[in-house]
Amino acid sequence: MKLSPASWQISDTLVPYPAAVAAMDARAGAIADGTAGEAVWLVEHPPCYTAGTSANGADLVAPDRFPVFRTGRGGQYTYHGPGQRVAYAMLDLRARGRDVRAYVQNLEGWLIDTLAAFGVDGERREGRVGVWVRRGGGREDKIAAIGVRVKRWVTLHGISLNVEPDLSHFTGIVPCGIREHGVTSLVDLGRVVTMAEVDQALRRTFEARFGAAVLNDGPALMPRATIEADQPGL
Repeated sequence: MKLSPASWQISDTLVPYPAAVAAMDARAGAIADGTAGEAVWLVEHPPCYTAGTSANGADLVAPDRFPVFRTGRGGQYTYHGPGQRVAYAMLDLRARGRDVRAYVQNLEGWLIDTLAAFGVDGERREGRVGVWVRRGGGREDKIAAIGVRVKRWVTLHGISLNVEPDLSHFTGIVPCGIREHGVTSLVDLGRVVTMAEVDQALRRTFEARFGAAVLNDGPALMPRATIEADQPGL
């Protein structure tokens, strides 16, 4: 099965989490049906906590702080909010080897390559999905998370990279169920970069690992009017 370049889409306003999941599900279903091509969708969400399929209720420290959404991705609790780049990858594994483990490793590699573009050494850790940075004195902080679901051999969800989120928002959960390590961001590490610069690096490093991606200049995965209708106060 030959793949066309993935549609690379960027939303310029905060996307409510439930609306994003609904749009992603619809696109993934269309990919599985053969009526749409692969897509990568870059978004930011209003502050929220999401619970993966392995989430432990004891890890939700502040249940009333932000909205909490249960989701079908793997993993435990995580935080999404402004200043964090979330990239939803809807890719067809039928044409990519049907190897979920290799796919997750490629997502980790994609993040590590992106961090390297800003002089940050991201690392994998056995038994801990995501990307980590050494802080000295034996301390390690998580800078990027991965959560994946595969339905009919099409991927859903993807990665989140901390660019400049409010790191105090992570204190309402035990991120990914890991208590002995913290979280960090590019800005926290002294890399003051714009989201546009991060997006450019993400696209360049995605193409090196997954193949071509073409910036979508047509209808978005979710039109702005739909986002605004689902986001009170915008």
